[in-house]
Amino acid sequence: MNAIITVVGSDRVGIIARVSAFLAERNINIEDINQTILSGNFVMMMMVNLSSSLSALETVKKELYQLGETMGVSISLMHEKVFSAMHRI
Repeated sequence: MNAIITVVGSDRVGIIARVSAFLAERNINIEDINQTILSGNFVMMMMVNLSSSLSALETVKKELYQLGETMGVSISLMHEKVFSAMHRI
């Protein structure tokens, strides 16, 4: 099962490292990643595979939100199908 993770916030050292470590600890594989800096704001999208995850989707979603709170960034997760439906033209 694939999902999309978005991370948005002020740029600082270690954002990718902390999010990647969080995912690795839960056996969640990063399938694709894209990040950029827009006017000093860090913006990242990741396609992740939760097939081998040690946690349920809703649990991961809640924990990512909490991680974002501690890091001072906004982190969200949604199922790939929901994301695709929301962004269909």
